[in-house]
Amino acid sequence: MGFPRKSLYLLLWFALVSITNILGYFPHIATAADYTNLVFKGCADQKFQDPSGVYSQNLKTLMQTLVSQSSQRSFSTAASGEDANSITGLYQCRGDLTTSQCYSCVSKTPELSDKLCGQAVAARVQLSGCYLRYEVAGFKQVPETEFLYKVCGSSSQASVRTEFESRRDTAFNMAEDGVKSGSSLFYTGDYQSVYVLGQCEGDLGTADCGDCVKTAFETAKQDCGDSVSAQVYLDKCYISYSYYPNGIPTISSGSGGTRERTQKTVAISVGGVAGLGFIVVCLMCLKSVLERRSKKHEGY
Repeated sequence: MGFPRKSLYLLLWFALVSITNILGYFPHIATAADYTNLVFKGCADQKFQDPSGVYSQNLKTLMQTLVSQSSQRSFSTAASGEDANSITGLYQCRGDLTTSQCYSCVSKTPELSDKLCGQAVAARVQLSGCYLRYEVAGFKQVPETEFLYKVCGSSSQASVRTEFESRRDTAFNMAEDGVKSGSSLFYTGDYQSVYVLGQCEGDLGTADCGDCVKTAFETAKQDCGDSVSAQVYLDKCYISYSYYPNGIPTISSGSGGTRERTQKTVAISVGGVAGLGFIVVCLMCLKSVLERRSKKHEGY
């Protein structure tokens, strides 16, 4: 007695649907772009008066210029308009992003700026992988180390607190030296399970960058205390660190939550490969059954 034709069709349908679902899910994993997540926004309280629309046009032109430049370099400045109507701006991408990722990140900031800040005379939109800011002529400047924003993680366990703080401080010193000695004003590294990142705005000198990063780390120690992770954003630099007592994960973004995301991705990938293997076996069995049925019919 042969294998029921209806069961063969059901098996084939199940295999095709499963393959579609698996293959449709893998691109989602591969293209997940957490570097475009909004971290914070800073909007000036004052709005520009724009009856003629000149400010709006200058701001639009400025944004277009900055977005265009982000496809070629990780940092750039630009200006639009003249005299009292001029608007200056810049963007900065994280040092470990590719130019295409930088462009993808910066491209999201103009719409967010308009949505979140409207016609503010100055604004900054900070994403995980980049930021863009602008200001109209004459807007008050702030110090390079002006505090903007922070995120503090959970506290370390009391049993390992002293050891953790010692490792963290060493990692901080490594990052401070790293941004001063490198050419990109960017540093990532780790010391005994403490992953650390530091970056400065592209127009800072190396000494000023080191001072800014040092201030950011001191702010993290003071404001976040024994937190096992933190992010601190100053006007011209920002830092982040994460402590992984079980080891640094293979994939890291420097913006928190990485270990859990990596574990999930690996689990899903392994599960997906196993499922795909099962489906391939099913299809091979199906092919074998169909070939036997075909030979049987040929013998009649």
